[in-house]
Amino acid sequence: MNTAQAATASVTPVVVRLKLALLRNGLRRSAGRRAAYIASLVLLLLLAALQLIGLIALRGHAHAVNVTVLLTAVLALGWAVMPLFFPGGDETLDPTRLVMLPLRPRPLVRALLLASLVGIGPLFALFLLAGSVVATAHGPAAYVTGVVAAVLALLVCVALARAVATANLRLLTSRKGRDLAVLSGLVIAVGAQVVNFGAQKLGSSGLATLGPAADVLRWVPPASALGAVDSVSHGSYAAGALQLALSGLALAALLSYWQRGLTRLMTSPDGSTLQAAEPVRDGAGRSFGLGRLLPAGRTGTVMERSLRYVWRDPKTKAAWATSLGIGLIVPVFNALQGTGSIYFACFAAGMLGIQMYNQFGQDTSAFWMVAMTVSSTRDAYVELRGRALALLLITLPYATLVTVLTTALLGDWAALPAALGLTFALLGAMLATGAWSSARFPYSIPQDGYKNVAPGQAGLAWISVFGGIVSAALLCAPVIALTIYLDTTATGGTWSWILLPLGTAYGAALTLAGLRLAAPRTAARLPEILAAVSKA
Repeated sequence: MNTAQAATASVTPVVVRLKLALLRNGLRRSAGRRAAYIASLVLLLLLAALQLIGLIALRGHAHAVNVTVLLTAVLALGWAVMPLFFPGGDETLDPTRLVMLPLRPRPLVRALLLASLVGIGPLFALFLLAGSVVATAHGPAAYVTGVVAAVLALLVCVALARAVATANLRLLTSRKGRDLAVLSGLVIAVGAQVVNFGAQKLGSSGLATLGPAADVLRWVPPASALGAVDSVSHGSYAAGALQLALSGLALAALLSYWQRGLTRLMTSPDGSTLQAAEPVRDGAGRSFGLGRLLPAGRTGTVMERSLRYVWRDPKTKAAWATSLGIGLIVPVFNALQGTGSIYFACFAAGMLGIQMYNQFGQDTSAFWMVAMTVSSTRDAYVELRGRALALLLITLPYATLVTVLTTALLGDWAALPAALGLTFALLGAMLATGAWSSARFPYSIPQDGYKNVAPGQAGLAWISVFGGIVSAALLCAPVIALTIYLDTTATGGTWSWILLPLGTAYGAALTLAGLRLAAPRTAARLPEILAAVSKA
């Protein structure tokens, strides 16, 4: 064996050992990281065991193959989209770290593919695929096919994830590319509601309703691998061989695509080798478009700054995207299922009202520039008022839209004034408690990674958010009590319209009172707030 062959043969074990060493050394860095990893592993194994037991229980069911084929398709979809939402989830497999090494793409692809099998995700997928094989296979030939199918499906999932990540790595590691991660919360929220909605439909209609979709997906890789197990179980050996071949061809195509993407990634120039300066675009430096419509003075400046954070800062954008998505999904999906109430629309105001908490922590270390301009209680009041008005600029029309949409889906137009009044009262209460909590319990939001609280400040975050939510609910108690009274009395329905002006006025009064109370505390605690929000 010559030197080149020896180098090629040694790439795979070296990369696998490197993955294991990096994982081991990462766990040695702190006890907290080890505890988190062990807890995640235990929870995953518990969930995987429950899934395995559930799939095994399907063995012998007439429509078990419908579940296993769809489960494999969903599993592959998850592996395909997760790199787009969590580009930094596996830094040990970033091929750009190996650019300076004399490695050829083909052996590197093989090495990275095997190294990708080391981790919690592949273990969980293997449990699901093994359970699917047991649920579907009948006979020795089917079990042999199932072993091949499970391995093939797992390799297709991993190769799909790595090919997608490699093709989009330059985008995902850029500033604009990282903004794709803000969709993760929304996608997860939508997916959870879709799964819930689908589970309820299955509970009422049975697994037979999955038949048409399963009949199509059993010929789509990697679900076709599990379809092959069912085909062999029924004696259709030719169909099973064709379905396995489809998954094999898909794996070969993904590896080829991954190899071409890897070659392009490791040989093409990037930002470090291109001219850094770009020509100034027309309109660069102009004011934020909406800024021209905002009030003059400090109030308008604060509002524009807050809106810029919402649009540009990845962490702030992620929080808003998640709140907007969940605030719409919960009431609308419950209304579509026929189990919701019009007052579920208040969930939108509650989710967006949370954005008022920890206002100064959203500025991170840049808060010192704001602190330099606050020299009195009046300055602090105007600062808090501008932030509240910026939030209201989005929240008021959005909460109104969600309430009207929920009302239309339920057809309960008579309750619309009461629902809007309660929504506005809740929003005012959360703005009030959020302003006070921002001054009393500020905490830092790390800009790197996916943590929303700096180490050592988790207690402050819990007190700030959950304590504020409880306080807001208590402040809304009079409006809630009046709503319940009017809904339960015989003549109350004719007076329910009064809740709209009362709730609006009550919410506005709470907001003003909260800003007035929070302003002197903010002005007096500026050094403490700055130290808290600047913590690394």
